[in-house]
Amino acid sequence: MAVTPGRTGSTSIAGGSQGVDACPKRAVPPGPLPDDTHAVARAAASALGWNGEVLTEARVLGRKIHMVARLRPEAHAERIANDYGPVIDRTEVATWTWPELADVAPSPAVDITGVVVVTRHWRTALASVVPFARYFDAAIVLPAEAAVTHDYVDNCLPRARAYGVSLLTVDGDEHVHRDLSGSTERIMLGTDPISRWCQELAYEQILDATDLEASAP
Repeated sequence: MAVTPGRTGSTSIAGGSQGVDACPKRAVPPGPLPDDTHAVARAAASALGWNGEVLTEARVLGRKIHMVARLRPEAHAERIANDYGPVIDRTEVATWTWPELADVAPSPAVDITGVVVVTRHWRTALASVVPFARYFDAAIVLPAEAAVTHDYVDNCLPRARAYGVSLLTVDGDEHVHRDLSGSTERIMLGTDPISRWCQELAYEQILDATDLEASAP
């Protein structure tokens, strides 16, 4: 009996459908992650030696991230004195980088130490963190189960290394382990409308979390 190219003689078709083995298998991310991703992000920042407050997860540029930021006390005091709180309107912040407004734009009130993404799959993690890795240190945290897969070794590690992103895993006891340190030799972009806007978002989060405005000198 002739065999159709691309099939074997043992392939059976019943009711017009192929066997189960012929169906593509969906890649299921390892997991689960701890419920408190904020605590995981804090542990990751500590393991990486990042100074600053780990802020709650926020959606920035359509991506869920934890920013790690520290306040600039003098700049904060100056902005309080001038009644110039955080500005989160992206269009307005973009004008601050114009040469004609450089002398009148408010000074950044925070420094962003880094950005952490906690998620189950490395592809989602890299897609979320890489846009920020152009401006700040960046890290992703994955479930510990991910580290024992070929996909992790063959695909995740090389790509994280190529982008200069730190890679950590978290186990069921919420212990964080560093697998890869981010590169310190990558080219970082200077201040632009996106990085300046991120600073304002972090500034707002710090004020909301600590009520610094009420206690500022």
